[in-house]
Amino acid sequence: MKTAAHIHLADVQTVYSGPEGRLWELLMGEQIHVGGYQSSMDLAQRAGIAAGGRGVDLCCCTGAGMRFLVRCLHVAQMTGVDATPAVLELGRQRTAAEGLAGKIFFEEANACATGLPGGRFDFVWGEDAWCYVEDKSKLIAEAARLAKPGGKIAFTDWMETPLGLSTEEAVRLLGFMKFPSLLTLGDYQSHLAANRCSVIVAQDTGRFASCMPLYLDMIEKQLTYDALKIIGFDTVLAATLVDEMKFIQSLVQTGKLIQGLVVAEKLR
Repeated sequence: MKTAAHIHLADVQTVYSGPEGRLWELLMGEQIHVGGYQSSMDLAQRAGIAAGGRGVDLCCCTGAGMRFLVRCLHVAQMTGVDATPAVLELGRQRTAAEGLAGKIFFEEANACATGLPGGRFDFVWGEDAWCYVEDKSKLIAEAARLAKPGGKIAFTDWMETPLGLSTEEAVRLLGFMKFPSLLTLGDYQSHLAANRCSVIVAQDTGRFASCMPLYLDMIEKQLTYDALKIIGFDTVLAATLVDEMKFIQSLVQTGKLIQGLVVAEKLR
């Protein structure tokens, strides 16, 4: 596990309340995670998400994942938890505009201490967002508390591989992405086991390698003007962003950074 002790929730809130968050959505779509729809469908299928179920999305951002689950998997009800008011308000607006307000609900809270009733949800969901949480041991404990006995905890996340990031690489990556820490698949498996959850799947999705060139092409070849508009036509900042994305691509290419997928079941 790599950590950046100087990065806190307030830093993440700043990102997703401002132009940086809008830039990520421009490049990655409303589902701001590696692989978009295909990644969501893969995770749902591996977790056995069924029609009529009830789930909670921890670090839900604008709720795109929840709208996917309700529309495409016919999940009966979703509750999204996020600590950034700006994305919650946008999520409520988008959900209402799509006619899904009666099935999707948003709560402003820390994902490590949601205040929601325990043992009520068929599954707990997360997509490339738990990397932003400071205390991941508390996050997994909260996920386990929320799930019903026999319920699933299903998530993808940016993860370090056993090859390991150097100190310099970790400082640069975590600082740019505003990640307080970066875990491995093994780290997540240990946290789940400590909370009486049996891991069913834990693997590299393999998507990062093909998606990073796509994001770079979008910002360099197709959406350059749109990206510049978001950041106030600051060409120096734009060049820095491209350099950092190429650095991330190098970490993916050398096998040090992956999108990991984990599905676990809370023991009965």
